Amino acid sequence: MPIGPGHLVLVVGPSGAGKDTLIDGARQALASDDRVVFARRIVTRAGHSAEDHDSLDEAAFLKVRDAGDFALWWGAHGNYYALPIGIDGAIRGGRVVVANVSRGGVDAARARYARVTSVLVTAPAELLAARLAGRQRDSDGPLSDRLKRNDAYAAFSADVVIDNSGPPADGIARLLRSIQHAVAAPGDGG
Repeated sequence: MPIGPGHLVLVVGPSGAGKDTLIDGARQALASDDRVVFARRIVTRAGHSAEDHDSLDEAAFLKVRDAGDFALWWGAHGNYYALPIGIDGAIRGGRVVVANVSRGGVDAARARYARVTSVLVTAPAELLAARLAGRQRDSDGPLSDRLKRNDAYAAFSADVVIDNSGPPADGIARLLRSIQHAVAAPGDGG
């Protein structure tokens, strides 16, 4: 039986779309709302100033995964990613959990949780390229490879789409509306 009655809001999108910026803005805006939890990802690469996550080396990650101690996990771009098992308790308690995930994790989340909303954050290709060039995160590989990976999002069907090509405040406001909708009506799927 899927985990509920809370709601999982999954923020997905191509590299450079600004997912972390929007999530950080929403986290700040909702800091005093205990109905909303922002999950911290676990990743098999070192942390970076542009991305806030917990790091595990691959051997430790696989040990935790094999023990069943992640709520969700997936592989992407030569790394492993996971959400902590603690989100299950938050969702069972009726809370809304917001998480940055790869599109490859969405189907597993829909199978595990009763209420899931996928939010695709995107921007025009030239803006994504400029943002990625400015980010200089070598662990993601060459810029040309990252841009090619972004093309796969064209076929991704999301519940909500946020064009994040304008001021960050606009994208944050759209994400906040999606989260607040999940808080107000967790049973309708987003």
